[in-house]
Amino acid sequence: MAKIKTAFTELMRIQYPIIGAPMFLVSNVDMVVNISEAGGLGTFPALNYRPIDEYRKALQEIKARTKKPIGVNIIVNKSNTRQKEDVKIALDAGVELFITSLGSPKKVIEEAHKNGAKVICDVTNLSYGEKVQDLGADAVIAVGAGAGGHAGPISPLVLIPWLKTKLQIPIIAAGGISHGSQMAACLALGADAVSVGTRFIACKEAKIEASYKQAVIDSTPEDIVLTTRVSGTPAAVIKTPYIEKMGLDIPWYLQALKKNKTTKKYVVPFMHWSGMQMMEKAAMTATWKTVWSAGQSVGLINEILSCEDIVKKLVQEYEEAVKSLPSML
Repeated sequence: MAKIKTAFTELMRIQYPIIGAPMFLVSNVDMVVNISEAGGLGTFPALNYRPIDEYRKALQEIKARTKKPIGVNIIVNKSNTRQKEDVKIALDAGVELFITSLGSPKKVIEEAHKNGAKVICDVTNLSYGEKVQDLGADAVIAVGAGAGGHAGPISPLVLIPWLKTKLQIPIIAAGGISHGSQMAACLALGADAVSVGTRFIACKEAKIEASYKQAVIDSTPEDIVLTTRVSGTPAAVIKTPYIEKMGLDIPWYLQALKKNKTTKKYVVPFMHWSGMQMMEKAAMTATWKTVWSAGQSVGLINEILSCEDIVKKLVQEYEEAVKSLPSML
């Protein structure tokens, strides 16, 4: 398969404009290595490895197994007390890309650029896209409706071209992408790459509970719901009996505490922590408290493949979609 050349593939020197999205609890060393080796760009959240020594070891293993570019996701809000050290360890290991989420990427951009690394930032609207561009971000990830986890509210059909008209840096599309035809559509809208998460949940390398993978295969887009009960922030998850029993909105008393200036700084970190604990237990062990993050692209996933085969399949489907366009005109 021929290289797909875009501004992002040229920036990162990769073969295909495909990022294996950094998924909390799911992304691991094998996935990162195999996605990058297949021609995409594998990434993982720094906080997937705790304590921090495990994170250091993971980076050392990845860099020993592939010379291709890889990326690390850094949560840049104040609740992540590890962010400064995580960036330094990644730079020392030779990480080529940082993906920032949930806060200001200013310090990450400054440190990364000193070492020749690139920084791309999650955005859900134009105003934040312009802010991170002004801070020196190398690209943005346009997180649209349909994404797993903390999805944006705007349709990718609108968000991508809207950002394209105002920003001068590359745009990576995210949200609901698990088929190569969707990648072709995103590039036609002005994106320079796609960030694919949910499709890689159902991969052979993911070391998660088997029922989680099966739920991704069995679910439809209608089974994906937005809930604030997990972390206090709207997140897309698979509708399970536990999610239905728990409800989708945080209780009134937590809403009140979250709005209060005095209690907010304590309640928000606690809700994030408790949500992480709940999701970790569901992802790694069989439990009736099933909280599984996933996006609407579950409807197009019907088998468990290796990361390499997923990348190849996406590229093949992309090529088929592009070839079919003239007959549709």
